[in-house]
Amino acid sequence: MKNRSQEKENVRCRIKKDDKVKVISGKDKGKIGKVLKVGRKSGRLLIENVNIVKRHTKPGGKNKQGGILESEAPIDKSNIMLMCGKCVRPVRISIRQLEDGNRVRVCGKCNEIIDA
Repeated sequence: MKNRSQEKENVRCRIKKDDKVKVISGKDKGKIGKVLKVGRKSGRLLIENVNIVKRHTKPGGKNKQGGILESEAPIDKSNIMLMCGKCVRPVRISIRQLEDGNRVRVCGKCNEIIDA
């Protein structure tokens, strides 16, 4: 039997792949990057040039030459905010339903539709 903390469900995340986001807390606070991958079960996002970690590797199958590899590590979704294209600042997102029934993301400050 699993505890509640061990159960992994799909976490609702209003940020999608290829969105432009800004880091609001942590060691990379203030950096802006593009979302490369969204982990819905873990609630973590992989962002371009943010949370760079160094991994020391031995020579092996894929790596003919060992050494120190730098790569992005996932960051929690609570530490980032979406950047609005119109007002060019980090904003909260709300969902609005259009007349044709489609649901779209809307900027919380300028009410601009983020995706159509």
